[in-house]
Amino acid sequence: MRGAKAFTLTFYPTFSSRKKNRPLTLSGTSMNAAVRATVRVGIYTGAKVYFVHEGYQGLVDGGDNIRQATWESVSMMLQLGGTVIGSARCQDFRSKEGRAKAACNLVKLGITNLCVIGGDGSLTGANEFRNEWSELLQILLKAGKITAEEAKRSSHLNIVGMVGSIDNDFCGTDMTIGTDSALHRIMEVVDAITTTAQSHQRAFILEVMGRHCGYLALVTALACGADWVFIPEMPPDEGWQDHLCRRLTYQRKIGNRLNVIIVAEGALDRHGKPITCDIIKNLVTKKLSFDTRATILGHVQRGGTPSAFDRILGSRMGVEAVMALLEATPDTPACVVSLSGNMAVRLPLMECVQVTKEVTKAMAEGRFEEAVKLRGKSFENNWNTYKLLAHVTAPDVKSNINIAIMNVGAPCAGMNAAVRSAVRIGILQGHNMLAVHDGFDGLANGTIEPMTWGYVGGWTGKGGSNLGTKRSLPASMIEEISLNIAKFNIHALVIIGGFEAFLGGLELVTAREKYEELCIPLVVIPATVSNNVPGSDFSIGADTALNTITTTCDRIKQSAAGTKRRVFIIETMGGNCGYLATMAGLAAGADAAYIYEERFGIHDLETNVEHLLEKMKTTVKRGLILRLVTLSHNLQMTLKCNANYTTDFLFSLYSEEGKGVFDCRKNVLGHMQQGGTPTPFDRNFGTKMGAKAVLWLTDKLKECYRHGRIFANTPDSACVLGMKKRATLFQPLSDLKEDTDFEHRIPKTQWWLKLRPILKILAKYKISLDTSETATMEHVIKKRGTV
Repeated sequence: MRGAKAFTLTFYPTFSSRKKNRPLTLSGTSMNAAVRATVRVGIYTGAKVYFVHEGYQGLVDGGDNIRQATWESVSMMLQLGGTVIGSARCQDFRSKEGRAKAACNLVKLGITNLCVIGGDGSLTGANEFRNEWSELLQILLKAGKITAEEAKRSSHLNIVGMVGSIDNDFCGTDMTIGTDSALHRIMEVVDAITTTAQSHQRAFILEVMGRHCGYLALVTALACGADWVFIPEMPPDEGWQDHLCRRLTYQRKIGNRLNVIIVAEGALDRHGKPITCDIIKNLVTKKLSFDTRATILGHVQRGGTPSAFDRILGSRMGVEAVMALLEATPDTPACVVSLSGNMAVRLPLMECVQVTKEVTKAMAEGRFEEAVKLRGKSFENNWNTYKLLAHVTAPDVKSNINIAIMNVGAPCAGMNAAVRSAVRIGILQGHNMLAVHDGFDGLANGTIEPMTWGYVGGWTGKGGSNLGTKRSLPASMIEEISLNIAKFNIHALVIIGGFEAFLGGLELVTAREKYEELCIPLVVIPATVSNNVPGSDFSIGADTALNTITTTCDRIKQSAAGTKRRVFIIETMGGNCGYLATMAGLAAGADAAYIYEERFGIHDLETNVEHLLEKMKTTVKRGLILRLVTLSHNLQMTLKCNANYTTDFLFSLYSEEGKGVFDCRKNVLGHMQQGGTPTPFDRNFGTKMGAKAVLWLTDKLKECYRHGRIFANTPDSACVLGMKKRATLFQPLSDLKEDTDFEHRIPKTQWWLKLRPILKILAKYKISLDTSETATMEHVIKKRGTV
C-alpha cells in the first residue's frame, strides 16, 4: 500500500448519540490540520481518540503504534508540514494475513470506523479492507484470536476518506490536501528564478512533480505567466518543437527578457515518449542559441509550512469526516470527503477511484480531450485559460472595440494578474485595451492610455496595483467621466476592486438615465483583502492577506514557546467583514476571533478569559485572540467589531484578569496585509477572472450593437463576476442591492459564518454544532456534469 497514516476514535459507552457505543477509527496521510480537527471534533462528540502511527504498518503491527490522543497532543500542529503521526508504505497490508492482523487490532479496541487520509492507493486499500471485513472476522474467529462476542460487536466497518496528495490527482475534488502548499513552494522558487532570468535574459525550464497529473505544472504556468507548459493529460501536437521555438522567439521580439517553460515530471509526447528538461534545454540551446538553464524542484515541493488554504481545508474535511462517520450505517458505501467550489461534499469513494483510473486509461489510449474533462471542471477551466493566453495569436483584423480597465478601492495582491489576463485576452479578441490610472479620478481626468501585450508583461507576480487605485466614487464627477468615455470612445469597462468598485458600478448604472455615454457594458471583478463584495464568496487578494496573517500568527505563537503563559491579541483588517479574522483564526488555531457580524458583550469576554485561565492549567501555555479592524478613509485605524471594546480595552482586560497566570501582548498587523507578492491562488484566480470578464464583455458587446453603435441599458449589461458555491457567475449589480448592507459595507449573507462554530469547537468551547446542513452523498458522474 502507498503510505497511509492512521489515528483512531473509539466512542465512550456514555456517548449520547443515536450511534451510542459505536467505535470510530481514523488513519491518514498528510495534513496535520485534518488530524487535529478530527481528533478534537471526535473528543467533542464524546469519543476516545487514538493515533495509529506509521499508517497501515502501524495498523498491522499494533502495540505502541496505536496510542490514545488527547486534546493537548494535537496542539501546535497546524504550522507543521508533513504528518506528526508518521506515514509508511506497507507491504504487509497487501496480503490477507496482514489485513487480518490489522482487523484483529481494531476488533480488540472495539473499532468499527476508519478514516483514511491519503491518495487513491491508500483509499482503495481501505475500501478493500472494508469489503472483506466479514471474511477477516471469520478467519480470526477460527484461529481463536477473537471471541464471538467481539466479532458480533465489530460486525461491520465504516470507511470515510480525505484526499491527501500534492499532485491533486484524485477525481471528484477541486483540491486535495497539500496541493496549495506545494504550489506555494513552487512559486517561491519561480519568483526567485525569474529575477535572475530577467537580469541575464535567460530561458528557464522548471520541472515540477506530477507523474500522472499535470495540475501543479498547469497552475504554476498560469500563476507565473509561463510561455509553455507540458502536462501528461495533453501532450503537445506534432511539430511542437518548431511551435515552441517560434513562441520563445516572438516573446523576445516584443521585449520580454526571459522565457519560462514548466514541465510536469510525467510529461509525454503524442507517441508516449518522455519530454524532459534536458530534451527541451538542448532544443532551445541548439535552435535558438538562448542561454538556457534547467531546474528540477524535487522534494522541496513536499515540505515547508502548510498554507492557510490547506489548514482550513484540512480542518473542514476533518469535521465533515467525523460527521460522515456519525451518520454512517452498515449499508452506507465508503465515502470520500471532497471540496467542490467552497462546499464540502461527500462522494462514493470507489466512484472517485474509478474515474481517477479512467483518466489514466484515457491518456494511455490517446483520448486526451476526454482525460482533461475527466479531471473535472477546475482542471478543464485552468487548461482552457492557459490555451487562450499561451497558444492563441492576435488576429490581423481589429474589432475596433475599446475596453478600458481600472482598479478601484484599496490595492491588493492579485489585481495585476487580473489586469494582465484581461488585457491579453482582449488583444487576442482583436480589441484595443486602455489603461485607466488612479480609478474613477483617472477616468474623470482623462488619465487613459493604450496597453499592449508587452505593457503587462511580468505583472502576474507583482503585488499592489500597477494602474494605481483610489477610493473615490464617480457620482461627484459623472459628467467628466461621461465626456471622457465619449472622447476615448470607450465601449466597455472592467472595474477591478473592492466595495468601492461595487458602489461605483451601481452609480454608473444609475447615471445611465441621464448620460447616454454610460450605456456601455461593464463588469466588476471583486478584489479586496476584506472579501466583502456582494455577489462573490471570494475576492482576489483575500488569500494573500490571509496567508500573511497566518504566517505572522505562527511567528508570534512561536515567540511564546519559550516564555509560555502568554496571550496575544492581534488586530486584522477587514472593515465590518469578519472573513479575515475568522479564517485566520481557523488557520492559526486562535482561541477567539471578535468580528462585527457576531456581536459580543461582557459575558462573552468573561467566558473567553475563563477559557484561557483553564487553558493555562494544561500543557498548552499560550493563547491567540484575533480582533477585526478596518482602515477608514482618513487613514486611521478604526475598530469596527465593537465601538467600546477596543483592542486597548481587551489588552487591559486580559492583562488584569490574567495576573499571576499569564501575561498579555498586542500586535497591530496593519498595511502588511495589503502588500506582498500574490499567492498562487490569487494569481490563478485573478488570471481566470480577468479572462472570463473580457470574454463575457465580448459577447455582451455583440448583443448591444444596434444601428452602428453600442447601447447597453439592461440590468444584465452591468454585472459582478463572482464565485458562488460551485461556479463563477455574472450577476447584475442591480439584483445584488437587496443582499447588500450598504451602511456596513458587507453582503447580508456570508457563507463563511457557518464555519465559526468549528473555530470555537477546535478551541475547546462548549457550544452546539449545527449539523442540519451537513453534506449529503453525491455521485461523481452527476457532479462532473453539473459543476
